[in-house]
Amino acid sequence: MDMEFSPEDLAFQQEVRQFIADNYPAELRGKQDEGEELSKEDFLAWHKILYKKGWIAPAWPVEYGGTGWTPTQRFIWSEETARADCIRLMPFGLSMVGPVIYTFGTPEQKAHFLPRILSGEDWWCQGYSEPGSGSDLASLRTTAVRDGDHYIVNGQKTWTTLAQHADWGFFLVRTDKDAKQQEGISFLLIDMKSPGITVRPIITLGGEHEVNEVWLEDVRVPVANRVYEENKGWTCAKFLLAHERTGIAGVAASKRGIEKVKAIARTELDGDKPLLANPFFKRKVAELEVDLTALEFTELRSLAGANAGKGPGPESSLLKIKGSEIQQRLTELTLEAVGHYGAPYFRGFGEGDNEHPIGPDYAHRAAPTYFNMRKTTIYGGSNEIQRNIIAKMVLGL
Repeated sequence: MDMEFSPEDLAFQQEVRQFIADNYPAELRGKQDEGEELSKEDFLAWHKILYKKGWIAPAWPVEYGGTGWTPTQRFIWSEETARADCIRLMPFGLSMVGPVIYTFGTPEQKAHFLPRILSGEDWWCQGYSEPGSGSDLASLRTTAVRDGDHYIVNGQKTWTTLAQHADWGFFLVRTDKDAKQQEGISFLLIDMKSPGITVRPIITLGGEHEVNEVWLEDVRVPVANRVYEENKGWTCAKFLLAHERTGIAGVAASKRGIEKVKAIARTELDGDKPLLANPFFKRKVAELEVDLTALEFTELRSLAGANAGKGPGPESSLLKIKGSEIQQRLTELTLEAVGHYGAPYFRGFGEGDNEHPIGPDYAHRAAPTYFNMRKTTIYGGSNEIQRNIIAKMVLGL
């Protein structure tokens, strides 16, 4: 594994930095700095700029609209967008269902859906988890019964992120109740405007409307919207989850987060000295940096494997475990650094409120972010499940 960037990679790095500096929306930067909740239009603003540039899907094959970048260039891209504190692109279309469609979909599905994912015309959500089926996803009970050239879908999904904005969703449904759990599941693409779909908000511990429950009552879905074979949707599901878990690692964003924590700790005082001078706090920061460096090297080994033509394997579980735990520790350190200013009620009450939050700007989102990030060790397959995968697939236990 070569750790040195080539002259071509260094030139690419400078090109990326200049493009972000010249094109990232100033109004979006202002909202981020103020800790304001971002709208669907805010997320799509940066998406559409990258689409116009041709940089919207670095990991996709060129024939479907990808950039043709090397894995090293994709690494540089993630590093530079994190360094510039760019908002993350919504992963549900670009990183999840898009690769499923171009890998398993029909020519008609590819021709219809992929261009709309790239352009941002369709916003996607993920219909996997159910009230009784989270980490044990294969026990899902949402059913799809064949009725001519349609399926009739009934059931409930939960923790559906940003479904209130979604145009389409990809859903796992049970099409054979008598088959073994994984063998009776199909992968459907469902228009979220279909009659019979109800989206209800779930307000998180951080006070945000980020996730939802989705009810499906006699929803008619064309058989043409099934990806891959009937009852073989678990193949698509596993493929998608491997890509999702790799993305959850969030190495570049965590590196940026550590820099923010250190900046806060240089400002906040512990007695008459900066908090960063406190040996106990400084040790926590150093331990986090060491663990993040180890995770970064693991990600780079994964990139080296991608260079050799290998797809995500069991190592995606390791990236997910360590990445999510580091993200949680990072929010804990941030909350510790801002002290009493991080109290969740020391901030404004939302749109139209004329009360200013108490304390420095960097403290306003510390508590909501801390609460929100409790989810990272659960979604994408809980960390306990990931450890089981490593025990079986890597250690052979």
